[in-house]
Amino acid sequence: MRSTRRFGGLSRSANQRHPAPPPPGPQETPPPEAAAPELPAPALVIDALGRKCPIPIIWLAQRIGEVPVGAVVTVLADDPAARTDIPSWCGMKSHDWVATTDVQPAGWAIHIRRNY
Repeated sequence: MRSTRRFGGLSRSANQRHPAPPPPGPQETPPPEAAAPELPAPALVIDALGRKCPIPIIWLAQRIGEVPVGAVVTVLADDPAARTDIPSWCGMKSHDWVATTDVQPAGWAIHIRRNY
């Protein structure tokens, strides 16, 4: 006869304490490693490296109209404020912040899609 223990009002037999996981089926394969999304080529690159806030945003606001709607503008900046301020500016102005990538030796490339 098997022993039965009570756990929190539930009965479990002694050999159900640690049930073995089911063997992996043929449909259970690990997902492939996700590749980094490829960024679209920028229609305009604004080099604001070495410039402090608010210059990167001012230059972006002045020049974003030079590219067609749907095109990407990349702002190169090394001021830490630009890393957060430009995505916030995009939200306020209804443009899309696409991504921020690291630029060597220091700084970021901030990619923005023009929406209007």
